[in-house]
Amino acid sequence: MLVGDWNVEISRRNLRNEVLERIKYVKTCVMARELCLLVRTNRAVLEPKDVAEVCQYISNLCSEEGCMEPSELCMKAASAVGSADEEKYLDLCAQSCVKCGEARRPLPKKDAYVA
Repeated sequence: MLVGDWNVEISRRNLRNEVLERIKYVKTCVMARELCLLVRTNRAVLEPKDVAEVCQYISNLCSEEGCMEPSELCMKAASAVGSADEEKYLDLCAQSCVKCGEARRPLPKKDAYVA
């Protein structure tokens, strides 16, 4: 293998890792935020069990990405859904969304070449 071929292979591997990292981010963080927004904006038409189920799913997505604080807040929100204290649920859900928004986001690569 020539030196030039070796550099191309290293670049390809690095780019592959970046793409896989972005895919993981979309599968976890972006999905969690979209689902959270969908539940929060449509909670009036959803049953409490629907909201709790989706909140638990969101919590698992956050946990998978290593974002433990948003995961725990979302799980607490899921537990509070059925209670009489809707304000507690809304507060926990809002805190979780804010913490999720503070999470790391992959930086876009400015000079990516697309063949």
